[in-house]
This record gives sequence, structure tokens and C-alpha cells, in this order.
Amino acid sequence: MRSRRPGRAFVLSSPSGGGKTTVVQRLRRALPTLARSVSVTTRAPRPGERRGREYRFVSPAAFHRLRRAGALLEQARVHDAWYGTPRRPLLQALARGRDAVLSIDVQGARQVRRALGTRAVLIFLVPPSMASLRQRLVRRRTDSPAAIRRRLAQARRELACAAWYDYRVVNDRLARAVRDVAAIIQRKG
Repeated sequence: MRSRRPGRAFVLSSPSGGGKTTVVQRLRRALPTLARSVSVTTRAPRPGERRGREYRFVSPAAFHRLRRAGALLEQARVHDAWYGTPRRPLLQALARGRDAVLSIDVQGARQVRRALGTRAVLIFLVPPSMASLRQRLVRRRTDSPAAIRRRLAQARRELACAAWYDYRVVNDRLARAVRDVAAIIQRKG
């Protein structure tokens, strides 16, 4: 007889530049038993990113094959690239009783909530201001001024979705944001 409870999927969303990747990296150090879902994407790697660590980088054709095969729990087109969560590794981790963290956008969060119901806990990282978000995007040095304007316009739309998340955490100080998210995971997990 199984006494272990199924794991939970902690979905972390924020606008581009909101700190998802950094918070997840720190969370994994603070909570080493937390599984991390590695998304697939059609975008090119950014400087410092390694295949299989931040993302599984695939061609658009490979992404669409995964999609057609039902291998993705969620998928969304964001800033001219496709992103998706591989279904099997996540569901296997949850079935083994492991909690997992997913770093995905608001479109994907809705799909995960529909697929997993109450096993999905949605956490939105809110930037302290649009000005600080703009600064973060500029400091990354990966986007043109026009792309930054598009990302900021998209951020305003995404911030409106924060209201339907289970939790909202302001990411004004990284250490505090990580502590707040870790506390949510420990309380709900």
C-alpha cells in the first residue's frame, strides 16, 4: 500500500526579466529535494546557458513533433519562440511524491492548472516596478530596444494575470523573494 502523497507542481511565473530563472536556481540550492522541470524551447541559448540545464533547445520541427505526440503538458508561444513542459518526467516525479518547480509563463500556468488541478500551486513573481523591470532587461544585453519595448508591453498584460495566481511574491530583494517562495513550497508541499 502506498502511503506517499503525490508531489505538487509549483509554477513560478513572472514577466520576462522578472527573475524566474535566478529564483529557481536559488530555490534548488535551498531545497535540494525539489525537482526542476526543464522546459523545451525553440529559442537560441543566451550567453551562459547550457543545453539541458536551463532549457532543452530544439528546432521548431522537433518542438512540433513533441506537441503532436502529446509529449508536452503545456506549451505556449512567447516572444517569437515556443516553450513547453515535457509531460512524462514531471508526472513521474509527482507520482513518486516529489515536489517540482516549473518556470513558465502565464499561458502555460493556466494549462498546468487545468491538467493538474490542486496539485499545481501557482506563484507569480512581481517586479517592484516597471522601471526596475526595464533596467533588468537592459542589463541582460540580449534584446534590442524594440524587443525591450515589446517585452514591457507583454509584461503589463502578464501582470494583470497575477490576480488569479495562488500567491504573489514581490521580487525586490532576491534573498527575500527566494525565502518567501521557499516558505510557500514548504508550507504547501
